[in-house]
Amino acid sequence: MLKPDPAVLYLRVEPGRAPGPAEDEARAFADQRGLTVAEVVTDPYGEPDPGRRAGWQRVRDMAARGEIGTVVVRLPSCIAPDRSHEVRYREMRWLLDRGVRVRFSWPALTLPDGGAA
Repeated sequence: MLKPDPAVLYLRVEPGRAPGPAEDEARAFADQRGLTVAEVVTDPYGEPDPGRRAGWQRVRDMAARGEIGTVVVRLPSCIAPDRSHEVRYREMRWLLDRGVRVRFSWPALTLPDGGAA
């Protein structure tokens, strides 16, 4: 069974820079869907394997402890790049198996009814 709230916003950022518009977009997405943001977790761009990123490990730890019900990311490639789509699917399945859903905040991936494509 999927857990409702709370949500974590997972953002990839340029090293040394604040998340900026990506965080604003993710927060607006969460607000529009009634999600409570528990935490904003960031990782710098560069490492393609989410298992080697401290921020993604934080997301996994929160999911394993049942602290979150949703992970909001801007694009699927924030989890793993397109060339590593099998890793992305593995991570999303791991979260789903723990009752945590992944939602995409980028408007082109959001359906008119508020769901994700």
